[in-house]
Amino acid sequence: MERENQFVGESSAFLDAVEQASRAAPLNRPVLVIGERGTGKELIAERLHRLSQRWDGPLITLNCAALPETLIEAELFGHEAGAFTGATKARAGAFEEADGGTLFLDEMATLSAAAQERLLRAVEYGEVTRIGSNKPVRVDVRIVGATNEHLPALVDRNEFRADLLDRLSFEVVTLPPLRAREGDAMILADYFGRRMAVELDWPSWPGFGEAATQRLEAHHWPGNVRELRNVVERSIYRWHKPTDPVDTIQLDPFDSPWKIVPQPSEPKSEAGGPAPQPQAVSAASKDVDDFKAAVDAYECDLLEAALEKCRYNQRQTAKALNLSYDQLRHALKRHELIG
Repeated sequence: MERENQFVGESSAFLDAVEQASRAAPLNRPVLVIGERGTGKELIAERLHRLSQRWDGPLITLNCAALPETLIEAELFGHEAGAFTGATKARAGAFEEADGGTLFLDEMATLSAAAQERLLRAVEYGEVTRIGSNKPVRVDVRIVGATNEHLPALVDRNEFRADLLDRLSFEVVTLPPLRAREGDAMILADYFGRRMAVELDWPSWPGFGEAATQRLEAHHWPGNVRELRNVVERSIYRWHKPTDPVDTIQLDPFDSPWKIVPQPSEPKSEAGGPAPQPQAVSAASKDVDDFKAAVDAYECDLLEAALEKCRYNQRQTAKALNLSYDQLRHALKRHELIG
């Protein structure tokens, strides 16, 4: 975890989630933290540990999705020498390392059925058995689990044990996505901007210009705070006027005139050969006296039709036309379809 990170934001949705975690922290009970990627699940886990009576004990983090299924049990419960190929010496698992403290299981929904069964036993009886051993080891561990999955739905699909979910869900803290945290995007952007300006030795933090602010506020942020941080830091790093407000925001780092465009696979017909391609509508047969005016009129017709189809929702219209929100707004203003 990045110790330099801290909670930044003032929206009620965000503060309610933090307060819920704070209330649960002193209790020696398991907690589940649910949220989309980049919403700060690791920070909540650290808060649960630091505000508990285990604050001076170890905080051990294990990303369950980062390990192959064959190793996850060994990482959790440890192993004896010779327990499997490559196990040259005995090794304590995450449970033993977290004894007296907190074990944070990130991406917990990816645990295999066998690992879930052993985890349930560890939670119920407070003991683990290393792979290759018959001697259980007593452990005193508080478990904090995190996932971006809806665990009850996984239970319904028999992909997660119902009894394990019952034991782990004493409290469930669900973190709001950034798009639901009203006003927090710019607060976070300013916070990350100030830190980046210090890192780059700028004389001061000039803030964001109007165009940059509008773009930051309008973006949907599917990657949440993590995506926002990357966008802000990249934009500041690429800005070459440290005394002027940052006014250029590049949301997509892969956007380039020379980016590699994947070639679409050729559709197949039922007989196995290439499917007949639809014929493009040709305007060559029309009489055109003014090429630019004709193109402008055609583009205006497309925009009006798309707006009407999307009930004048500009974000949905941009998506339907495969345009960014800024590109659509520019086109609408150019054709005087908006003020």
